[in-house]
Amino acid sequence: AFDGAGLVHITPSATDPALSQNGWKTFFRAVGNDNSQGPAAAKFLTGDLGAKKVCVIEDDSAYGKGLSATVQKGLGSGAVACTDDVKTGQKDFSATVQKIIAAKPDAVYYAGYYTEAGPLDQQLKQAGFNGKFVGPDGVRDPEFIKLAGQSAAEGVYFTCPCIPAEAAATFRQQYKAAYGADPQTYSAEAYDSATVMLRGIDAGNTTRPKLLDWVKNYNADGITKHLQWDSNGELAGSVAVWSYVVKNGTIDPYKELTS
Repeated sequence: AFDGAGLVHITPSATDPALSQNGWKTFFRAVGNDNSQGPAAAKFLTGDLGAKKVCVIEDDSAYGKGLSATVQKGLGSGAVACTDDVKTGQKDFSATVQKIIAAKPDAVYYAGYYTEAGPLDQQLKQAGFNGKFVGPDGVRDPEFIKLAGQSAAEGVYFTCPCIPAEAAATFRQQYKAAYGADPQTYSAEAYDSATVMLRGIDAGNTTRPKLLDWVKNYNADGITKHLQWDSNGELAGSVAVWSYVVKNGTIDPYKELTS
């Protein structure tokens, strides 16, 4: 709809690689896609966490299915101990838990959102699973800790093409002063996206064609990264993927990843 109207738009969070392959001329993405996160997550699982066998669980969203596919490809068939899918809104994960326990993996990667990941992690720990639980950007949220319970959430890892709040310290301080809470997963990326548009309007680009041309030719640093796009609306150059860990009930940066 936006493309048909010639309305430029920048997403600070949508990571499905297929979005930039639709021929849309008005689509731009301010984060890395799952073709960067998936391989980095696979390398993190087998390298940093030392997992020999991984169960990859996905939800029924396009996001979950797409990310699951890139993670499995990065792992290779020899490292994928089991796969399963869950439904949005699901509460009872006993069948998935049993499948994971039977496969005896070293780690579980959940491709989906925190609403299901929290209860799944809790039920896995209650069933005696002692391996690593890893989720993506859709799980990296304080609500995950609430849903899983602090005990089950402790030591859970996340992968995310988002920068740590410490990397944009001034933004973090100003955000907290304004809203009484720390920035969420893609708050800084959203700020960068809006800033590109607002700078264009300030420069007099007040029609849709002019603002689209402004974004196409944008080339400047934001607070999260250098912002410049290729012809498909993907960020030009390499995009950082970070890992995070739940420590003492909070989500802390762990390390920057490579794919």
